[in-house]
Amino acid sequence: MTDDTAETAMHGFPQAGATAAAAMNVRQVGWPLILVYGMAYTGLWMALLPPILTGLTMRVRELAPAHAAGSLSLVVGVGALMALFGNPFFGRLSDRTISRLGMRRPWLIAGALGGVVGLAVIATAASVSQLLLGWCITQLAYNAELAALAAIFADQVPASQRGTVSGIVGISLPVGMISGTYLVQALAYSTLAVFLVPAAMALASAFILAWILPDHRLAVAQRARYGWREFLGSYWIHPLRFPDFAWAWSSRFLLFAGVAVLMTYQGFYLIHQLGCAPAEVPRRIFLSTLVQSCAVALFSALGGGLSDAVGRRKVFVFGAALVYALALLMIAFATSYAWFLVGMAVTGAGQGVYLAADLALVTDVLPERETQAAGNLGIFNIANVMPQSLMPAVAPGILLASGGSYAVLFVVAAILVVLSAWTILPVRGVR
Repeated sequence: MTDDTAETAMHGFPQAGATAAAAMNVRQVGWPLILVYGMAYTGLWMALLPPILTGLTMRVRELAPAHAAGSLSLVVGVGALMALFGNPFFGRLSDRTISRLGMRRPWLIAGALGGVVGLAVIATAASVSQLLLGWCITQLAYNAELAALAAIFADQVPASQRGTVSGIVGISLPVGMISGTYLVQALAYSTLAVFLVPAAMALASAFILAWILPDHRLAVAQRARYGWREFLGSYWIHPLRFPDFAWAWSSRFLLFAGVAVLMTYQGFYLIHQLGCAPAEVPRRIFLSTLVQSCAVALFSALGGGLSDAVGRRKVFVFGAALVYALALLMIAFATSYAWFLVGMAVTGAGQGVYLAADLALVTDVLPERETQAAGNLGIFNIANVMPQSLMPAVAPGILLASGGSYAVLFVVAAILVVLSAWTILPVRGVR
């Protein structure tokens, strides 16, 4: 048994220093590393998502009760801009990192540590401006970690396993969201604990992954030039040179436009369309989120494994987007909360399959995968983040034009998701 073989048998990833091409095309990822990788993703979502769902709202109401809605919009909006900037930027830095620790490991650790700092600032903030500072630090730090995690997928996972591993990544999102939300409720007696306990779990999972990861090391001679042109290039991939990536980016953007509408306006939808009492909305949203998350977890695992088994990606992405669009129509025309829950379950099924197959697809068509994986995946992540800022700006105009009809708003969201399905069809580099 050679040293490389022994390292692979022990850890599941090829030995540090092996080429990215060899990792992607020859070596198989072992289940111990797949599970630890999924655990690191879960820890990150546990720390990052609950502040968005409940933690920031709680803190804003404490600090500025008279202007809570506007203050929350400011904090969340600026934080989204930080995420938009941070993921591609730190991804490009990761691709150029020369360190004895490797290319990705330093950003895993630094991002998780920075997240603890940012959430501590939020927990102890005495003003909205301090809260804003803490959320900006949190978004930048966790997007640095997220860029490293995405790059590890491209560096290490062979094409034959990408659907399966992306299915595990898809499961991590609902598990992290539900687990983190549960912790927020259980630790509500302590503001510090609400933010720092999930942050500590994220830090521990990142350290475990960093400890066992056989990271690639970049030689000085291999590091690419980095100037203003390269910096601006961190946010742009030419669509005519790489049309498959451009179509995949467009599909993800349109799908997440629909997701953003559902996540942002379901509370108002429950009140104004289904007639729920405002006091009942938090409980009903938690239940709907639980139903959706369970469906995401189940169908992400099934969709990713099946995609690998049949060796196809596009049909799963296409079909899952249509399922999500159908679910939005079910919600738009629901006449009871029970039908709303059915619609949420169907959105979870569509989103789970979509996320599993689409991550595998975009990695298959990723430009310069061997040298610019983290930076280019950061550009792809803009398609996830931008709709969170754009749709809340567009939706009020749709509501005004439709006389305040949330059914019309959700129909428009469904149309965008149908376009998401259509834009995946021109991709040629993947079946």
